[in-house]
Amino acid sequence: MNEVVGSDDLLLVTLDTLRYDVAEHLAAQGRIPHLAAHLPGGRWERRHAPGNFTYASHQAMFAGFLPTPAAPGPHPRLFAARFAGSETTAGRTWVYDAPDLVSALAEAGYRTVCIGGVGFFNRQPPLGSVLPGMFQESHWEPEFGVASPTSFEAQVARAERVVAEQPPERRLFLFLNVAALHQPNWFHLDGATPDAGDTWHSHAAALEYVDRHIGRLFAAMSRRRRCFAIVCSDHGTTYGDDGYTGHRLGHEAVWTVPYAHFFLEPGRPEAAPR
Repeated sequence: MNEVVGSDDLLLVTLDTLRYDVAEHLAAQGRIPHLAAHLPGGRWERRHAPGNFTYASHQAMFAGFLPTPAAPGPHPRLFAARFAGSETTAGRTWVYDAPDLVSALAEAGYRTVCIGGVGFFNRQPPLGSVLPGMFQESHWEPEFGVASPTSFEAQVARAERVVAEQPPERRLFLFLNVAALHQPNWFHLDGATPDAGDTWHSHAAALEYVDRHIGRLFAAMSRRRRCFAIVCSDHGTTYGDDGYTGHRLGHEAVWTVPYAHFFLEPGRPEAAPR
């Protein structure tokens, strides 16, 4: 990461609430081709989330604690604040002296931009301003939120505008929190009704919806120069698993998340939405 930071643009996409089993099943079935085209070997990496709900997990990720590989460690991190005794800071880790990754990247010359999704990014109550307040610039509209059936399309359109307005010489760190997977997501499943509520299958349909449009985001972020991208979930959720519904609880479906990082190369054609 010491070669990447300062040279490449950076993209962090959190697919809020996405379950690992849903993500892996759809990749194996060929149902998310635009994402799978960038996944190493076409598969998601199984990791453990740093928190079991959005606020906690993003506070950790913005401090450099991305989801941890679901295997015995230690696992060197990509980014880390300088901290005496850290066992996950290695020679290839980008080490910074700021209190969080976002401000560290700003100090390194990056324009830091947040495109919010779920309520913790909407700046409406004071709590909704904490996470986006870390960034130099943040964007949120009702069309980006959980109640919008076209939330991701609206977010991608805003991201395209952000990239188009970016001075060519300045590096960009773009963070996008995808709200489409979060409840309510029943409207992404053909034939579903509000009475039926959200299910594992509507959650899967929401991921297919995101996949139809994510190629536009990747194309925009690689238009100027090479971009290092991280795409992951912040936590999963339960749909009746062992009697549980929702998240902010200690269940395997909540703690286990999909993760991938990869380079977006300039000039690589991205498929159009299906």
